[in-house]
Amino acid sequence: MHHHHHPCNLKHITFFFLIYLSLHIPQTIEARNPSQFKPSRHNVNIPEIKRHLHRFGYLQHNNNNVSFEQALSRYQKNLGLPITGKPDSDTLSHIRLPRCGFPDDVDPKTTAPFHTKQKYVYFPGSPRWTRDVIPLQLTYAFSQQNLTPFLTKPQIQRVFRRAFAKWASVIPVTFTETEDYETSDIKIGFFAGDHGDGEPFDGVLGVLAHTFSPENGRLHLDKAETWAVDFHEQKSTVAVDLESVAVHEIGHVLGLGHSSVKEAAMYPTLKPRSKKVELNVDDVVGVQSLYGTNPNFNLSGLLASETSTNLADDMLVRSED
Repeated sequence: MHHHHHPCNLKHITFFFLIYLSLHIPQTIEARNPSQFKPSRHNVNIPEIKRHLHRFGYLQHNNNNVSFEQALSRYQKNLGLPITGKPDSDTLSHIRLPRCGFPDDVDPKTTAPFHTKQKYVYFPGSPRWTRDVIPLQLTYAFSQQNLTPFLTKPQIQRVFRRAFAKWASVIPVTFTETEDYETSDIKIGFFAGDHGDGEPFDGVLGVLAHTFSPENGRLHLDKAETWAVDFHEQKSTVAVDLESVAVHEIGHVLGLGHSSVKEAAMYPTLKPRSKKVELNVDDVVGVQSLYGTNPNFNLSGLLASETSTNLADDMLVRSED
């Protein structure tokens, strides 16, 4: 599957197509069978690694200038792994993790020039939502016909309200739920198989969700997944935490690409039955450089809390329900 065009190629195509791409490249999160998470000790599968490097933009079929070792080193750098250029077990286990299907290896020109140490990236052309009103006011709505059998609508609404609130707390943007799906800025729904946007979902695991860049606003989740809000209640080994995926996908809706910081919400991989719902400093600085800062937000407070323990997070999330 090579329908994901990679930003590095954009300088070779026409400007019109560049605009088309920035509006239509979906962001997908992909998961695989949990048995694949354990890397095999023996056969380091070079063809599997090469396929992965092709799919996520590190190796181009028509470009012989990049060696396998160089491509693998870039992958290791982008995922914050030790840069060995060798298919070691750490790298192989990462290649087999569930992840977002959008290429990581974006053109360095699309990163923020004034934060060279930061690991966040943007879509080609750094698109963002623009409105005449400050703070920016965006609406979101759920498709009535397209929900998930695993959760009630109030459960889904609570998860997304929390996920949007995390981003709203750091930038001058408000997110308001509306009943009108057709006219809302951000349209959220659970869809099965081919659902008309050129990016068919593929059944259990595989692709989990995809999102389009600003100002498209479509946020689609795969209806085939076992979506969960509480792993004590949902025992399935392939359960996927809805809030973790929601926080990540809203970052894409706002215009962020992937981060190489493992703790960041915008890092590309997420294991089944795991939660990652808090914004990291990297996510915050990335989104603030697109939209500015929420005047009530204190970055030094976040820095301090990140160095202290995160044990309180689970308590906090549960008590909000």
